Formats: sequence, C-alpha cells, structure tokens
Amino acid sequence: MQDDPPVAAHAPDAAHQGQQHPISLYLKVWGLLFLLSAMSYLVDYMHVQGIVRWTLIILFMLLKAGLIVSIFMHMAWERLSLIYAILVPPLVLLVLVRIMTIEANYAFWTRAIFMGGGG
Repeated sequence: MQDDPPVAAHAPDAAHQGQQHPISLYLKVWGLLFLLSAMSYLVDYMHVQGIVRWTLIILFMLLKAGLIVSIFMHMAWERLSLIYAILVPPLVLLVLVRIMTIEANYAFWTRAIFMGGGG
C-alpha cells in the first residue's frame, strides 16, 4: 500500500489545462463578424437615412460586440453567476441614465412652459 502513488499525482493539473475549442468555431465567428461589418458599411453605401440608418448601425454594432464577448472572450463558457456579475451592472446604469434623461426633459419643458424660457 505504501508504494501506490497518491491519486492526485495521476490527475492532470487543472491550472495547465484550458478549454479547447475547434478552430472552425472561430473561423465561423470571424466570417459572421465580416458579414456584419459589410452590412454595416452597406447601410452607408446605400445612403440609408434617418432613424432606420441609426437603428441598423447600432443593431450591427451590438451583434458584433455580443459575438466578440461571447466567443473570443469566452463568456459563452462561463458560469451564469459570472455572466450576471459582468452584464447586469452596465445594464442597470443604462436604465438609470434613461431615467435621468426623462427627468431632464421634464425639467427642461417645465421651465420652458412656466418660466418663459428653457435655458
């Protein structure tokens, strides 16, 4: 019994092993990023104007950012609690900024209507 090595000696070191993802996944994501970028440039090339232009540009930007964060930064393979810890605070800040914008518009128009000027 004394000659048997400990069980931990046979187990691979978890710190030296990483996740192995197939290169085809990264190539597919790269291709999708290229396609989304081309579509974003086509919005300008086709002279799309107004709210449709900005909606499409922001949509393509958010899709590209989501792909980069989820695949290249390995967020898709993280635990859900870590994903929430990273994504929820910026979303809460965006909600608070929106609330402040509504409040600022209310204060501006209240001044403009009742005090005769907005500035």
